[in-house]
Amino acid sequence: MSLTVPAVLPSSRSDLEKKLALLASIPPVSRIQIDVVDGRLAAPASWPYTAPKEFQNMLKHGEMLPALEHVAYEVDLMCFDVLSAAEAWLAFGASRLTFHAESASDLPRLFASVRDRYGSFISLGLALNIAADLALIRPCLHEIEYVQFMGIARIGKQGESFDERIFKKIKTFRTLYPALPFQVDGGVSLENAKSLLALGAANLVVGSAILRAANPFAAVAAFEALQSPYGV
Repeated sequence: MSLTVPAVLPSSRSDLEKKLALLASIPPVSRIQIDVVDGRLAAPASWPYTAPKEFQNMLKHGEMLPALEHVAYEVDLMCFDVLSAAEAWLAFGASRLTFHAESASDLPRLFASVRDRYGSFISLGLALNIAADLALIRPCLHEIEYVQFMGIARIGKQGESFDERIFKKIKTFRTLYPALPFQVDGGVSLENAKSLLALGAANLVVGSAILRAANPFAAVAAFEALQSPYGV
């Protein structure tokens, strides 16, 4: 499985379809993350929160995400209506869901509820902002497969600057939970990727460094050339 997980923050249905078609055509790509922003937990709102009826109609007609035969989709749920959003995106073809620590007052109950309903058919992860307490992980250990560290101070936007405070947080995390995989999302570049991999990152979630590159194929290849021994 590839080290790099390209990330898409869709502004519209057509924007999502265009970017997914591009990324799914890049041979090393086996996972793609879709960022979903409700405008409340993070802002500004992204599609489908900007066009909810359009998304509902797509689901009603049984439409699915493209290239499911060779791409696994994960959805980064930066929203408060996490249960309904999870149900919708799983119906759309996602198989991996990332919940943010701020999205629910009772995280263990949230994860248990999703797990009870969907079992082992999906992977669940917990996203932590730079300021989030690592103690939030422990009650969720039996339900999550990975932790996603946000490498930017302001989530919900692509192109934000990388916040180096995340290095210290990851080092502490590795001491407390050496066997739990983690990935980093936000501000990831070739310049900081090596340091993140040296700390044990399993995957790098990369948005603007790929989609805004002159050659996205070459950008993915450059990240893959780092050949992390930690890829999962």
